[in-house]
Amino acid sequence: MDADQEICLCFHVTRRKIENFIRLDQPVRAGQLADCFGAGTGCGWCRKYLVSLFESAQSAADPEKQSSADIPSAEAYAVMRREYRAEKRNRGDGDPKA
Repeated sequence: MDADQEICLCFHVTRRKIENFIRLDQPVRAGQLADCFGAGTGCGWCRKYLVSLFESAQSAADPEKQSSADIPSAEAYAVMRREYRAEKRNRGDGDPKA
């Protein structure tokens, strides 16, 4: 996965920005990644990936923790997000804009 691939497609936050935020600001929980340009506060699709990146950073600091940020390619990621948003919209709990 490219470091410049967007993780939060709503706010165009890249993996590089998130990893730098984690390294420099050292958040203590994944929810604090919202302070990185609003990541995860839009449609919600990227939250599981933000958690994965956060856990990967934690495991790097603590070798006993095992985690990896398994993020699909940019194309697959965008398709999966589109499907997520369509499903959310069909349930009636999503943003009507696609």
